[in-house]
Amino acid sequence: MCDQTFLVNVFGSCDKCFKQRPLRPVFKKSQQLNYCSQCAEIMASDGLHESETLAALRSEAESLKGKLEEERAKLHDVELRQVAERVEALGQFVMKTRRTLKGHGNKVLCMDWCRDKRRIVSSSQDGKVIVWDSFTTNKEHAVTMPCTWVMACAYAPSGCAIACGGLDNKCSVYPLTFDKNENMAAKKKSVAMHTNYLSACSFTNSDMQILTASGDGTCALWDVESGQLLQSFHGHGADVLCLDLAPSETGNTFVSGGCDKKAMVWDMRSGQCVQAFETHESDINSVRYYPSGDAFASGSDDATCRLYDLRADREVAIYSKESIIFGASSVDFSLSGRLLFAGYNDYTINVWDVLKGVRVSILFGHENRVSTLRVSPDGTAFCSGSWDHTLRVRSPAYFPAGDRRR
Repeated sequence: MCDQTFLVNVFGSCDKCFKQRPLRPVFKKSQQLNYCSQCAEIMASDGLHESETLAALRSEAESLKGKLEEERAKLHDVELRQVAERVEALGQFVMKTRRTLKGHGNKVLCMDWCRDKRRIVSSSQDGKVIVWDSFTTNKEHAVTMPCTWVMACAYAPSGCAIACGGLDNKCSVYPLTFDKNENMAAKKKSVAMHTNYLSACSFTNSDMQILTASGDGTCALWDVESGQLLQSFHGHGADVLCLDLAPSETGNTFVSGGCDKKAMVWDMRSGQCVQAFETHESDINSVRYYPSGDAFASGSDDATCRLYDLRADREVAIYSKESIIFGASSVDFSLSGRLLFAGYNDYTINVWDVLKGVRVSILFGHENRVSTLRVSPDGTAFCSGSWDHTLRVRSPAYFPAGDRRR
């Protein structure tokens, strides 16, 4: 989203020419150096033959990319909607707001559920991170960060810690205790350090490792206890805005999306990109794995949500309408995978039938753009956060036929 995009370059002394210029990180034999654009181009050209100019190599890469797309198109023999023609349609259904969480003094930017299906952590532009009891709407913990725009937060799998960060370029982990009067800031542990803002974070399947995404164009895997960088992921050409870990207990992959319009699937062990998809026409604000882990959805500023099948290695569905002209800021699946919830900048949440590609419901209530949305671990409710400073917890008044969330 353009409202959350900040300058990636840092001004300082170039490690090669030593002139004061805007810098960008360059990795040489796993060592990070800060080069100006001119020195970075010279380094990239070192060792090339006369005919191997950067322009020629770029042209060759584009040609190869085109051939790959042609091969993909040959396998594109049927649409998902055609396959789902015989599947029973979902009727209109009603979602009711069960709780409204009020306490933030500015835009809510991110939220996450605890695995106990009750507690929620949220972060805001007011510089605060709040842990809520979604049943009672009480605030159980509150942390004031050293900066505003706390753009990322996440609950640890054990429920005993939270992670958060934003314009401070760090990911900080706070342990949670039963003593609500305890000074949480005193137990803060700075785990990750990027060269630009932190846009997203997610614990892996344990409390000991955490994934982060940043405006510096990278993702990284960190050891929580030591703060050591375990693996870095380079490949995005602009700010990385979102990430999601594969749902499998032994999953070693995650997906990320960013301002370069790309969604990339990464191997956490090797640090390599194993699949990339570039069909959106604008920034990708949100990515979320399908419950089985065989596909993922994305939401973009181009006003569409898209579904990518990892086994087919291609986009299989687009969720859009001519009347939707505002960007999608956040997406998540129902527990069964039949529904896709998408929050938009026009203050609404659209609910899509994943198989048939049609909208089955529009949810109103927020008074500003919907910035974050997550379905609860048991699938019985979902929570949305908004620039109207509130979070809303909703659940269906009744479940539509065909959705087995109960």
